[in-house]
Amino acid sequence: MTIREDALSGNVTGLFEKCAASESIGLTSLMAGVAEGTIAIPKNIHHDFENVMAIGRGTSTKVNANIGSSKDIANLDEELEKLKVAVNAGTDTVMDLSMGGDLDEVRKGILENCPVPLGTVPIYQAVAETVEQQGKELVEVSVDHIFKTIEKQAIDGVDFMTIHCGITRNLQGRMLRQKRIMGVVSRGGSFLLEWMSYHKKENPLYEHFDDLLAILKEHEVTLSLGDGIRPGCLSDATDRNQVQELIHLGELTERAWEAGVQVIIEGPGHMPMNQITANVLLQKQMCKGAPFYVLGPLVTDIAPGYDHITGAIGGAIAAAAGADYLCYVTPAEHLKLPNIEDVHEGVIASKIAAHAADIAKGVPGAIELDDEMAVRRNRLDWKGQIEMSIDPAKAARFREEGLSDKGPTCSMCGSYCAIQVFNRSQHNLEKEIQNAGCSGSSQ
Repeated sequence: MTIREDALSGNVTGLFEKCAASESIGLTSLMAGVAEGTIAIPKNIHHDFENVMAIGRGTSTKVNANIGSSKDIANLDEELEKLKVAVNAGTDTVMDLSMGGDLDEVRKGILENCPVPLGTVPIYQAVAETVEQQGKELVEVSVDHIFKTIEKQAIDGVDFMTIHCGITRNLQGRMLRQKRIMGVVSRGGSFLLEWMSYHKKENPLYEHFDDLLAILKEHEVTLSLGDGIRPGCLSDATDRNQVQELIHLGELTERAWEAGVQVIIEGPGHMPMNQITANVLLQKQMCKGAPFYVLGPLVTDIAPGYDHITGAIGGAIAAAAGADYLCYVTPAEHLKLPNIEDVHEGVIASKIAAHAADIAKGVPGAIELDDEMAVRRNRLDWKGQIEMSIDPAKAARFREEGLSDKGPTCSMCGSYCAIQVFNRSQHNLEKEIQNAGCSGSSQ
């Protein structure tokens, strides 16, 4: 049986027990969530890894880091270093978005070293091989090649796959009637739209959805329904095109659940802050509470080089509103392939957003971390503060740079440290009250 089928039948497995133990959620609630589809546990039967975890209602907000080679930069060793950096920084999952070099070698190398769930976008490989190895145009990728790529990656052990099943010929026609500034910015989405235009046929991933589900079920791959029509700028957000695709994703979610396949729904994208909460509600309603996986959202379009910040702002709002899973955005977004430092910065920014949202959602154990940090700060326990930091190495470096000549404070305040001044004032007040008490008792 699949993970979903086990949950539906009430069959307690070690996987459920391990996930429940790592979350502040009971085993019964976890299994009920998987059965309802509000929780997904990405775990391919061919991939053994240490950090199994659940995504969805009642669990902590999860973070994904994208890595992968490009046509211009294809180096497996560098991608493995990015993987290591992302995991050390606390990412919950990783996606291999490679489109350059030996794609099988890169994916298998990452899988062998990946202690967390790994995701891919299979159409990337199918298109890259068609163009680079066969010397054809991307529209000449065959349906058979696409499905064989999905099956090959599933056999290799990929835990979840982004597959753009919600783009249809009907939706393509609708996009002619509602123009956008940025059109379509999803690579997978744009590939499929051009393929449909060229062949004058339906999206094969939509048309042959049952065949897709059969492959995913056999190998226990979680279906991450891609948002190929996600907005690429603020002004394109929450338009009819985006919402129509979401309607399709809701319908496909129910079909996947019926087939025993777990589902995650992907979401925008670029979006003004005042639209984020409404979008989360819309997704949860249309997709019956399926876990929601958002890219950012990026809340402004004018901060290239700082989009890990724009994404973290949107991610915190989205997750506080009910999104379950944040895809990181790095400082390199819109500019280049992220390097190792960009990966680190992206994970940390999204981890901050996820934790801030968990506090707002009341996830057990979240605010307790901040309370403990406050206690350590009040004690001027610098070592303790560094140990609790989301990025201990950076905190330690800054502390070393900020050592004060005036004792245990930092170079910001020195002897004017507010904590020291306040504690001293309270100590003096306590002594005054004690002395007053002693004077009164002697009369």
